[in-house]
Amino acid sequence: MLLAVSFLMFATYICSDNIFSVETRLSAPAEEGGYAITQVEYGNLAGAYSIFNVYLLMLIFGGLILDKMGIRFTGIMSSLMMVVGIAMTCLSFYQLRGLLDSGAEIPMISLLGDKMRAPVFWAVMGIGIFGVGAEIAGITVTKVIAKWFMGYELALAMGLQLALARLGTGIAFGATPFIVTETGGNVGLAILIGLCILTLGFIVFVIYTLFDKKLDDQLKAAGAAQQGESSEDEFHFKDILEVFKNPAFWLIAVLCLLFYAAVNPFLKYSTGLMVDKFHMSQELAGLFPMILPMGCIVLTPLFGGIYDKKGHGADLMIAGAILITGVHLLFSAPFVNQPWMAIILMVLLGVGFAMLPSAMWPSIAKIMPAKLLGTTMALTFYIQNIGFLFVPKIISSIKESSGNNYTAMMFFFAGLGIVALLISLSVKLLDKKKHYGLQLPNIKK
Repeated sequence: MLLAVSFLMFATYICSDNIFSVETRLSAPAEEGGYAITQVEYGNLAGAYSIFNVYLLMLIFGGLILDKMGIRFTGIMSSLMMVVGIAMTCLSFYQLRGLLDSGAEIPMISLLGDKMRAPVFWAVMGIGIFGVGAEIAGITVTKVIAKWFMGYELALAMGLQLALARLGTGIAFGATPFIVTETGGNVGLAILIGLCILTLGFIVFVIYTLFDKKLDDQLKAAGAAQQGESSEDEFHFKDILEVFKNPAFWLIAVLCLLFYAAVNPFLKYSTGLMVDKFHMSQELAGLFPMILPMGCIVLTPLFGGIYDKKGHGADLMIAGAILITGVHLLFSAPFVNQPWMAIILMVLLGVGFAMLPSAMWPSIAKIMPAKLLGTTMALTFYIQNIGFLFVPKIISSIKESSGNNYTAMMFFFAGLGIVALLISLSVKLLDKKKHYGLQLPNIKK
């Protein structure tokens, strides 16, 4: 069951990251086989994932649907949204390529004050729809894992799911540049391959729902409460107030925003960093960000296992924040200019990227009762998406105003890491006061 839902997230991460592994190809002029994507257009593409989640509160509605309609309905709904969104994005890139090759005039469309070519606008809309489905699928999968593993190896199970999902990121960054190069710069084909894998992930989840139904029937027969599925666990508006009144929720949600804003948007700009600062080819530059998710495949389950057996969840968050801050500061240093240095820093960033989430997500299940988990995760993901939406726009502005200066960009990411470190220290202090058990093992004896 863990592999089934993890495969869906594996496919999701491929589709989320594949086009951003060819940043220089997208921004190259049309006569050189590129797509002439401007900084404004790229910033909107990078932030599109969260546009509906933040502005239309779609993640909040997703949490309500999950708590009211259950895992099976919500998982199928969100998976279909992802397939539709990526299909729109794929068609948009094929259309853009055709218009560029024909030399036809491309109409412009404005979005929140930014002017983009029409196919880019529809690609942004497609990624936005995909982002709604992906985030709702993410909270659904988290609830699935809590349902099957609460009281057992919860952090290890979540770590394995994150590891398999990040394998998708690794494949996206590693394989997409080669696919695009071998097909004469066809980014649309790379998106189409991701779409096929995502469709397979949707089919696998449908198969999972049959076993989920079987588990519910077994729990009913045994007279056991259904974790998150029974009528008494349905969402009520007062539940939001209970979540909002929990100070640990706010600290972990803000930590989530800062941490992922310091890492995920960085990956979308990292290939350009490798080409500009370390003078790598586009294909080689795509392999370097691949180091981060590949390291997570091993390390996230490892740290999750440590949390399950030994505890120290708050300490893992603190150590992860220290690592990501240090790595971003070193990337900004002028003396760090050799490829072997980039390898070391990406490895260290991968350690931090595995360490902090392996403790953060299971800790949410500790600070909130099971019936509020869907709502809590939805609110946390919503706050996280604020960073996903606005950080790429901030980075595009920094690069444009500084003459495409990646050093200024890295200082910004390091600043996010410093604040994340302060928040993680606050989480540990609050745990001592409130006794959430974040420093205690997850496995109950």
